[in-house]
Amino acid sequence: MSKLLMSIAFTLAGTGFALADAGGDAEKGAQVFRKCASCHMVGEDARNRVGPHLNGIFGQPAAMVESFRYSNAMTEAGEDGLVWDYDTLSRFAENPRDTVKGTRMSFRGIADPDDRNDLVAYLRQFSDNPADIPEAAPTTTGLDHSVAPEILSIVGDAAYGEYLSGECTSCHQASGQANGIPSISLWPEQDFVTALHAYKDGAREHPVMQMMASRLSNEEIAALAAYFATIDQ
Repeated sequence: MSKLLMSIAFTLAGTGFALADAGGDAEKGAQVFRKCASCHMVGEDARNRVGPHLNGIFGQPAAMVESFRYSNAMTEAGEDGLVWDYDTLSRFAENPRDTVKGTRMSFRGIADPDDRNDLVAYLRQFSDNPADIPEAAPTTTGLDHSVAPEILSIVGDAAYGEYLSGECTSCHQASGQANGIPSISLWPEQDFVTALHAYKDGAREHPVMQMMASRLSNEEIAALAAYFATIDQ
């Protein structure tokens, strides 16, 4: 099972199962950032306000600014492996309270994916070595994979998912820094299920993932999805 979830982590984060496109327009993103500026600062002389400053967040775990007092939910998300990159920042900007349940951040979110891409491209400029930060690649076979409604509607048993993932969590450390293995926590259940079924149905090419996914029942996939979607709680 650990091989299965390690492979999911590499694939979701690095080979195309991405929600944010790295090709955002930073100049436009500066305008989008105005929606955030009442609580956050970024750039030279940035300091904490209602929210923490956003300098240097790329590649860092959530709740990384030591001088800011975060909510327990955000602190726990960072400890459980939530790392800020193109995808996680875009997801958080879209719906903060859905991404980190229990966060104090009272922001309605940015619905337009282009605006989010631009915003994240803007924020990326304020990391120390933005050219060295891996970019998320667009995908042609991911969220668009067709999965039967009756499969997507299965309610996963998170406790069973935790049992199935026991060996895996020894590899996916709380810091998210396990020999390059990124975090797979906080993924929406439908996305997680769709990803695994894309392998199971042969729509995504990865021999090991196809083999491992084929051994899982629909209920087991749903259970894993339920567990990893709520691992920060």
